[in-house]
Formats: sequence, C-alpha cells, structure tokens
Amino acid sequence: MSSHELSEWMAFEAIDGAIGNQRADMRAGIIAATIANCHRTAKSKPFSHLDFMPYAEKPKPSQEQMAEMLAKAFGVKPKWKE
Repeated sequence: MSSHELSEWMAFEAIDGAIGNQRADMRAGIIAATIANCHRTAKSKPFSHLDFMPYAEKPKPSQEQMAEMLAKAFGVKPKWKE
C-alpha cells in the first residue's frame, strides 16, 4: 500500500468511522433481535436489528406512513383509505 493510499484510508476512517465497528454493531443487533423475538409475546411487534443499534440511522417513514401513524394515534381512518 502506498503512502498516498494509506493517507486516503486514514482520511476516510476519520470522516466515516471505523469500517469494522459498523458491521460488528449490525451483527450484535441481529443476534439481540433474534433473542428478543424468541421471547416476545405473539401480539407484540417483532424487533428489528436497528432497535438494538442506538447510533444507527433508522429509515425515515414516508409521508404516507407518517400520516397512517398519526391517524392511528388519533383513532381516525386516513382519507385516502376511505
């Protein structure tokens, strides 16, 4: 590896963080979700590996999903589903 390539990898790691840590967190989250799902009740919502990764960016809900969550919270039916 050249000095230039090493410098590029060092800069990348400084910006994005260590590559191995993100994968290790994901593997640990998958294991934790599997164990939690084995012990949840049948009526409870399944866990995702992201539920056990506090620093992971969770996917943002779409506007339609957000409207459905609000409608459910207020006990009304979304207008587009009538």
